[in-house]
Amino acid sequence: MSGLTNKMAPGLQGELSPEAAAQVRNILESGRLSPYACTNEQAIRRDASERDQDTLMRPAFVRDAEKIVHMPAYNRLNGKTQVFSFRANDDLTRRGLHVQLVGRIARDIGRALGLNLDLIEAIALGHDIGHTPFGHAGERYLNAVFHERTGRWFFHNVQSVRVLDVTYGRNLALQTLDGVICHNGEFEQQVFHTSGLKDFDAFDRVVRRCWQSGDDAIGKLRPMTLEGCVVRISDIIAYVGKDRQDAIRAGLCHEDTFDDGLGGAYNAWALQAFAADVVEHSVGKDHIEMSPEGFHELARAKRENYQKIYGSSEVGGDFGGSISQLFAQLYQHELDVLTSGDRSRALFQHHILPLERHLRPYGRTYDWQADPDLTVVDYISSMTDDYFIASCESLYPEARELFPRRGYFDGVRA
Repeated sequence: MSGLTNKMAPGLQGELSPEAAAQVRNILESGRLSPYACTNEQAIRRDASERDQDTLMRPAFVRDAEKIVHMPAYNRLNGKTQVFSFRANDDLTRRGLHVQLVGRIARDIGRALGLNLDLIEAIALGHDIGHTPFGHAGERYLNAVFHERTGRWFFHNVQSVRVLDVTYGRNLALQTLDGVICHNGEFEQQVFHTSGLKDFDAFDRVVRRCWQSGDDAIGKLRPMTLEGCVVRISDIIAYVGKDRQDAIRAGLCHEDTFDDGLGGAYNAWALQAFAADVVEHSVGKDHIEMSPEGFHELARAKRENYQKIYGSSEVGGDFGGSISQLFAQLYQHELDVLTSGDRSRALFQHHILPLERHLRPYGRTYDWQADPDLTVVDYISSMTDDYFIASCESLYPEARELFPRRGYFDGVRA
């Protein structure tokens, strides 16, 4: 594997055994899907209207992928933090790149297993579409105020389903939405069995439990398809090494910071080693599996990232109590705007009215009055980092002093 060896997992060489390689070769040469794949004909939609019927050019999950990338919410992912905020460095990963990286590794694994690559792509493209500005810090802050007010829980995977299924009302397939809500990359597993979910009634009950119970429900989620299982494990594979590269680029870590000794090269090692491990132990099976060594190394690497990147004082130091308070202040402000009904305000001009125009051709409406708290959550979670900052600075002049400022030419001359 290009000379890369991970001393923490020496058995992971990024190669398939002769037996697994023969199985993969047969799958690829046959051109047929695995009997465990989800076919386009199995796609289940809420509305079986003529406009969403399969065609040769646009089968079911191709339609879903195209619906997702044409949403304004997808475009905004390029302006949302993956890990590092407030840094003037265009080489650091933003969430828009992350979803593409997840799709890339998931497609590599899915192709070898004979799975539906269009479904994999749709799930990957949509899985973070409901994420907040400022990554998981923003997610925590928005959840805190939402939970205090309503007793419900905000999680980005659940909001992603709301964006796709309700806010933009794009009539996506159940299998796509299920893969999105079940993707949560914070819960790694060695073996993924499918859930047996069959219909929207059961799915809607799952979504309600997630809003009402938070982690208690989300931690038990399992995808209904192998494609969803592959995206879920690929989410972790995609970020565990890439976040290390970004930490080194940001100056937070060095090449010798990590116990495996690979530094930024861990990303290249991980993409090949973990993908091969998943394929080796999953090909021809009705579930997705890693070896004990592969699973323990993935968990170890992720744990080390938490210790040395995500939990570091520098990353956390960008998000003091003052920024958390801004989420609460902005939340209350937007509730007041809703109550006033002042359509000249940004909440209406940039969020409610554009959504109403978007939904009108589909015979749908955005019921922003039914649940004001969810409407505010929709708005704030949809914001890019820059839009959130601009909103706060417009409303609260003192906020200009709260956001860290790092320029492109700090410490260097143009």
